Amino acid sequence: MESKSESPNDDRLFAAMCELNRFSPDSLVSLGYDPRTLGIVIVDHGSRRAESNELLLEVVAQFQRITGLPIVEPAHMELAEPSIAQAFAAAVAQGATAVVVFPYFLAPGRHWRSDIPRLAAAAAAQHPGVKSLVTAPLGLHPLMHAIMQDRILQCLAHAEHDRERCDVCRHDQDCHWSDSDEPLA
Repeated sequence: MESKSESPNDDRLFAAMCELNRFSPDSLVSLGYDPRTLGIVIVDHGSRRAESNELLLEVVAQFQRITGLPIVEPAHMELAEPSIAQAFAAAVAQGATAVVVFPYFLAPGRHWRSDIPRLAAAAAAQHPGVKSLVTAPLGLHPLMHAIMQDRILQCLAHAEHDRERCDVCRHDQDCHWSDSDEPLA
């Protein structure tokens, strides 16, 4: 899976985060999982906007590239494909005997508590003998603050000093100041 943002800085930051969390094929083996048969499904909400859905493809490609895990699939909870069922099936077709469904959501709301587990259970029911786990969403992880700081600084630099756009703005609109007396669109 190709990623549009092949920034070495992004990869170094992601690799440092993986090291900090000690996420590696060896750490999976120490927990009793074979990295070659562990499927990861990264699921977002899904959108009618293609640009939003394409961002998940980049997230998945980067995660797969940095972790070295062979079975990583994107899924959208609704509004777009691949669905959780399609991604789960794709992981199993590649040899997954256990599938971890990671909700790429900030907070543990209704989708995490009921919708995603229900959809993951329905997908797993189609593949007898394959274990599945829905993880916690991103939530209040300490590294989120570093990510927030990085994004704020990058957007301020772009808005104030015409520096490079962030990976999100590259696909959409600019970060820019608006005056309180500007008419709303």
